[in-house]
Amino acid sequence: MKKLFALLLTAVLSSSPLAVCAEVVAPDVLIKDAVKDVLQTIQQDKDMREGNQKKILALLEEKAFPHFDFTHMTRMGVGIAWRKATPEQQQMLVAQFRDLMVHTYVKSFTVFQDVKVEVEPFKEPSGGREAIVKTKIIRPGAEPLPVDYYVEKTDSGWKAYDVSVDLVRFVVGQRSSCAAVYGRDGIDGLIKALTEQNKAAATASAKKAASK
Repeated sequence: MKKLFALLLTAVLSSSPLAVCAEVVAPDVLIKDAVKDVLQTIQQDKDMREGNQKKILALLEEKAFPHFDFTHMTRMGVGIAWRKATPEQQQMLVAQFRDLMVHTYVKSFTVFQDVKVEVEPFKEPSGGREAIVKTKIIRPGAEPLPVDYYVEKTDSGWKAYDVSVDLVRFVVGQRSSCAAVYGRDGIDGLIKALTEQNKAAATASAKKAASK
């Protein structure tokens, strides 16, 4: 899980104030511009450094989540269940899948401190709408950890729809477990399973916060 949390640390870097400009900014530029802002915000805030998850969540809501395509993520993560779901069920799946990502993001910021992120030079694909942005997490006393972002060019700019750490993709990695639950319990069962998983994560976070 620690490696999984690592990918979530840098995923926040896909946000930037530049994203509101009319000109579409390359994803590597968004990452490079955002890292300083995000890390400085955390480093300068005592509560966030100590793991205040509400404040960290607020930061991520502002700077990271608007730059992710949660519908695309969910569609990839749940696989065939998406095509079989009604529009209402699809909305519930997106909500639960988003919460799953949110809980993991917030938790990640209580694990990693004093890290730096290097962004490899990015070449935008000619005529293509999808690309990979490669980064490395530089951690004190540890080997650099490679993190790749799978991004898609949309009408509102580049959006991330998957992330990988050490060649393990987070969203794609959800497919087998989601497929197993769907095959056994159907779409409603999958929604219930994701809901219970998120409730467990929220309870664990609340207990951790209360113990401090």
